[in-house]
Amino acid sequence: MARDRAALIAEIPHLRRFARSLTRDPDAADDLVQSCLERALSRFHLWRPERRLRPWLFTMLRNLHVDTVRHRSAALAREQRSAAVVPLSQRPGQEDSLTARRVLEAIDRLPADQRDAVLMVCVNDLTYGQAAAVLDIPQGTLMSRLHRGRARLRESLGLAERRPGPGGLKPLRRVK
Repeated sequence: MARDRAALIAEIPHLRRFARSLTRDPDAADDLVQSCLERALSRFHLWRPERRLRPWLFTMLRNLHVDTVRHRSAALAREQRSAAVVPLSQRPGQEDSLTARRVLEAIDRLPADQRDAVLMVCVNDLTYGQAAAVLDIPQGTLMSRLHRGRARLRESLGLAERRPGPGGLKPLRRVK
């Protein structure tokens, strides 16, 4: 059991990153991770050791998040988000910070199904099979959503140009 708990503790940073990508609120993300860990400990006997722990935990975390969003009214959510916004005293001057903000905003603008696919595979480093299992969709569907999501990101970030003629994107150009 101590080894299992050590494996669970090792997954906490990944859970926190995934929770923050879902909630965009550090406090809500920490609450979500805590709920996930409590549920995982109470149901640890259901986990099969021959399978990886991270996808099992991510599925649990995502389901908890969906339940939370479902039960919260839209008005209450808007009030909490507006109350949580604290203006920065000084805008960051680093280019990386601005680029990261642009990418996060572009990810937020993706349709929910494409955003989930991009976050699972590109941010959380899950395999296609693991991400498909977490999202409870076929692997081919995940790959299609991921392809469309990546293409939209490239287009919205100006990293790809339309080819003349019937659709299609040019390959990415390396930025120097």
